[in-house]
Amino acid sequence: MDGSIENLLQDFYNEIIFVENHSKVTAETYLISVKEFVSYLKANNISIDHVTAQTVLYYSAWRKTNGVSELTIAKDMTALCEFGSLLVRNQVWDDNYVADLDRPKISRALPKVLEINQVDSLLAVIDVSTPLGVRDRALYEVIYSCGLRISEASGLLLSNIHFEEKVLIVRGKGDKERLIPFGGDAEFWLKQWIFEARPVIVGPKIVEEVFVNSRGEVLSRKGIWKNFKALGIKSGVDAKVHTLRHSFATHLLAGGADLRSVQELLGHADLATTQIYTHVDDSQLKDHHRDYFPGHKDNGGKE
Repeated sequence: MDGSIENLLQDFYNEIIFVENHSKVTAETYLISVKEFVSYLKANNISIDHVTAQTVLYYSAWRKTNGVSELTIAKDMTALCEFGSLLVRNQVWDDNYVADLDRPKISRALPKVLEINQVDSLLAVIDVSTPLGVRDRALYEVIYSCGLRISEASGLLLSNIHFEEKVLIVRGKGDKERLIPFGGDAEFWLKQWIFEARPVIVGPKIVEEVFVNSRGEVLSRKGIWKNFKALGIKSGVDAKVHTLRHSFATHLLAGGADLRSVQELLGHADLATTQIYTHVDDSQLKDHHRDYFPGHKDNGGKE
């Protein structure tokens, strides 16, 4: 791969992060897709400035014949379209040959959602007689009550929890902040964790993040996932951590919340992403929900 291509790839990576304001994970994913395309060009002795729409079409077909899923190909085309825009601005391409090509039609699977009693069952198996048990109860209450991503829960700061207003500040994708209210159960267990159980584990160390592991270090995303998996086995409820976020969104909409409000709470850049949660039948859940956040019954944290 020559130096000019390397420079273009670096410019592309920087643009995705600093101009498009995407996360590093997104930028790295896009870069992998573009590098796959560049490798294909090299293997077929095609220089980047001699690419045509037909080249891209042949590449897409080649990927499909090699067993790559249509979902992955669609994501590749999205990345290549962004890269094509950069190449046009740099006068490497006369036109963005990817933009006008048809993308694979992807049927998006509906997210799995837990019933409220399933959420209760999951949380009820946590042994809150130990500091780490209190941590897990507070952690998963907050993830469900606020619809957090795992990374957002892991990076949640003590300074961003405001008990008086019952809101927390979350830093989400693209380093964007959003304000999210939390309910009585989350408040109860957060206070139990932060003011009673957490000091036992952290001791004199200063740790800015809310949730820590048994060594008093920041609880990783892998740790959050691993602990939740154990709860699922113990409770018999088949779910992933992200299912709590799906459930939060679906329960809100079924309880009467408007789509725009849920979009803001979830931190979705595109309303279309939030619309997937509207598949739930309101009549099945509405009676179980409150006016604002229809989570599981608020009993002040008592079992």
